[in-house]
Amino acid sequence: MKQLGVRAAHRTSHVEHQQTEGSHDPVDISAQARQRRRIAQLEEKLVVLESGHIVILFDSIEDLVTENDRRYDAEEDAETTINQDWLQVGYIMFTHTMWWFHKKATELEYKEYTQMLKMLHQGADAARGDDTSKLKVLISEWVNREFKPDHPVDPDDKHSCGFNNDACGRLLCPSELDWNNPAVKAGIRDCTDGYIVTDLSFPAFIYEKYMAESDDLEEGLFKGKILLQAYKAVFTSPSSAKDVEGNGDGADIIQNNRRAKKSFNALKVKKHIAQIIKMEKVTSRSIAYIICQVRFALSSVTSWRSVDGDFDYVQFWRTIVDFFERPPGREAQRRVDRLLEWWTRKVFGRSRRDDLSQAAKDNMSVNALARQRAARNDAAFDSP
Repeated sequence: MKQLGVRAAHRTSHVEHQQTEGSHDPVDISAQARQRRRIAQLEEKLVVLESGHIVILFDSIEDLVTENDRRYDAEEDAETTINQDWLQVGYIMFTHTMWWFHKKATELEYKEYTQMLKMLHQGADAARGDDTSKLKVLISEWVNREFKPDHPVDPDDKHSCGFNNDACGRLLCPSELDWNNPAVKAGIRDCTDGYIVTDLSFPAFIYEKYMAESDDLEEGLFKGKILLQAYKAVFTSPSSAKDVEGNGDGADIIQNNRRAKKSFNALKVKKHIAQIIKMEKVTSRSIAYIICQVRFALSSVTSWRSVDGDFDYVQFWRTIVDFFERPPGREAQRRVDRLLEWWTRKVFGRSRRDDLSQAAKDNMSVNALARQRAARNDAAFDSP
């Protein structure tokens, strides 16, 4: 069944729908009613602005809506391009996450609708800027602490980053090349043929231990320590980024925050981003977003741009998302699912108790003991 197109709904909304209401003198509207309405408007605006960390995980909202509307007007069996399919999948995921967007978009007048989009973009820009500023400082600290470069990374001087810095260069180096090889360093720095860095290469920092297995490039992919630290710093808290070595079976961050909210309901408890946007699982698009943020932080580029020399961030982001969302088969899909489960456990510390089968629970000693005691009691009762 087709979804209602947003533009179609807007067209409908301009049909005569206003009913004549009884006239009321403005003085009859109480100050309390006006205050309630103002509070409701501010709460709606806050919801929109707080959605910034969701919006930045998707393509342009206008492009997503345009593609959904095009499909609303198109024939059922009309052929589509890969890019159109990409946008439609994005629209479905976006409206699933931003559950209120479609309903509100179809109810608003066009002017109000465009104002809502403007606020969403403002929220996204603010979120991206905050993350960039935060990671610029944190990543420099992590790199200096872990690699102890002769020339430390200075967060206030981007020229101390990039391939000119040995530690940053190692992390940014294409995974198929060996940064320890002097010819590779010189080739990358001079942009010579065979060493030009593009979005067709995965940088070393996204791999576990910052090294790729040439015979199995999927091994350790998206498990880099600094990547995990950056993700936790953005979505849970900078302090949580200190703990990335464990297996994720420790404290449940989401549950702990729920308890904190109940325990200190009289006090203001600061929420982390994942709580604000109701994220309880790591998603492929959030991983792709953080990878792009980390690469920018490690680079020597002073201001954000979608294309950095020969490196296209937009295409790179799509490559990463495609790895997760367009696997070549069922076995590849299972590996993707396991990887996302690993990420969720690492970031949120989620217990796997709920994943236990009943058979596994039955074989555990507490339940086994209960059965044995019951059996002995029955045997004693039945004995003469």
